[in-house]
Amino acid sequence: MKQILTLLICLTAALTGFSQTQPVPQTYSFSVQDAVNYAYQHQNSVLNAALDMKSAEYKVKETTGIGLPQINGTASFTDYLKIPTTLLPGEFFNAPGTFIPVKFGVKYNSNLGVTANQILFNGSYLVGLKASKTYKELSARAYTRSKIEVNVNVTKAYYQVLVNNEQLRLIDANINQLKQQVEQTTAQNKQGFVEKIDVDRITVQYNNLLTNRENVIRLLALNYQLLKFQMGMPIENNLVLTDKLSDVALDKSPEVLSADTAFYHNRIEYALQETQKKLNELDVKNKKSQYLPTLSANASYAASYQNDSFKKLYSNNFPSAYVGLSLNVPIFSGFQRKYQVRQSQIEVLKADNDLHNLKNALSLEANQASVNYLNGLQTLNNQKQSQALAQEVLRVAKIKYQQGVGSSIEVTQAQTALEDADNQYIQGLYDALVSKVDLDKAFGRIK
Repeated sequence: MKQILTLLICLTAALTGFSQTQPVPQTYSFSVQDAVNYAYQHQNSVLNAALDMKSAEYKVKETTGIGLPQINGTASFTDYLKIPTTLLPGEFFNAPGTFIPVKFGVKYNSNLGVTANQILFNGSYLVGLKASKTYKELSARAYTRSKIEVNVNVTKAYYQVLVNNEQLRLIDANINQLKQQVEQTTAQNKQGFVEKIDVDRITVQYNNLLTNRENVIRLLALNYQLLKFQMGMPIENNLVLTDKLSDVALDKSPEVLSADTAFYHNRIEYALQETQKKLNELDVKNKKSQYLPTLSANASYAASYQNDSFKKLYSNNFPSAYVGLSLNVPIFSGFQRKYQVRQSQIEVLKADNDLHNLKNALSLEANQASVNYLNGLQTLNNQKQSQALAQEVLRVAKIKYQQGVGSSIEVTQAQTALEDADNQYIQGLYDALVSKVDLDKAFGRIK
C-alpha cells in the first residue's frame, strides 16, 4: 500500500510538472494588417522562401570562391616492408650478359606538400558570377511572391470571420424579433385570439433559427482556426479582430484601374518570368564562353623525407617546388558546343513566348477581376435593397396580422423572406470583399 501511495505521489508530481511545461495560450488583438505582418514572420511558406533567399546568398559566395586561390595540402607516409628491387644490366658490374638485382630506396618515406591554383581567365566563371547574382534576384522575387500569396490568403480569411460575425449579428436580431412574436402569439392563443397552429408555425421558425445560429457559431470557430492557420499562429492561441466591416473601403470605380495598360509590370509573376529569361540568356553566354581559352596559374611546394630509421625520418628533407601556367585552348569538339549554344538560344525564345503569354494571361485575369468586382458591388447593393424591402414587408405583415386583416402565414412567409435576404446579403458581402482582394492582386497593388 505504501508503495502504491508513493507511486501515485510521483505520478501526480510528474503530471503537474508536465502541465507546467505546456505553452500558455496567448491572446492577440489584430487588424488585417497586423494579421498579415504576423504571417510574414510565422507562416511556413514565407519562412521557407526566406531561407531559400539566404541559401541563394551563400550560392553567390560559393561561386565567387571559385575565382579565389584554391590551396590544398598533402601528406603521406610509407613503410616499405620489402624495399623494391630493380634489375640492372651486368655491364655496370663487369658481368656482361647478366642482370644484377639491386634494392633502391629506404624503408621509410614521407612527403609533405602544398599546391595552389588560381584562375586567371575563364569565361564560364565570369558568366557564372552574373548568373549567381541573377539567381539571388530570382529567390528574392520568389520570397515576395510568397508574401503576396500569404497576404491574400490571410486577408480573405480575416474577411470571412468578419462576415460570419455579421451573419451572427443578423441571426441574433431575427431571433430576438421571433422570440417576441412567439411570446405575443402564445399570449394571444391563451386569450383565444389566435389558433394553436399559429403558435406552432412561429415556434418552428424560431427553433430553426436557433439551430442555424449554433451552426454559424461552429462555422465561426472553424474560420477563426483557418485564419490562425493562414497566419502561422498556433491554433490554441486566442485571436481578437479589431477591424470592422465598415473599415473596409469598397472602391466603386475599379474601371480607373483598367486604364493602366502597363499594370502587369507590377505583378511579381511577370518579374519572375523576366528573371528566368535573364538566366536563359546568361546560359547562352555561358555556352559561348566555352569557345574561349582558359588560363590558370599553379604552384607547388613539397618536402620529401627518407631514412632507414623511423626516429631519424624527419631529420633531413629534400624539397621541391615549381610555379607554372596552364592554358587550355578548345579546338574542335565535334560541333557539340555549337549545338549546345543553339539549344540555349531556343530556351530564350521559349522564355520570350512564355513572357508574352503571361502578359496576356495577366491582362485577362485583371479584366476578369474587374468584372467580378463590379458584379459583386452591384449584387451587394441589390441585396441591401432586398434586405430593406424584406424588413419592411415583415413589418407590414405583422401590423396587418395584429389588426386582424392578415394571416399568420403571411407573417411566416415574410419572416422566411427576410432570412433568405439576410443570407443572400451575407453571401454578396463576402463575394464583394473577396473580389476586392482579387482585384488588388490582379493589378499588382499588393506589395
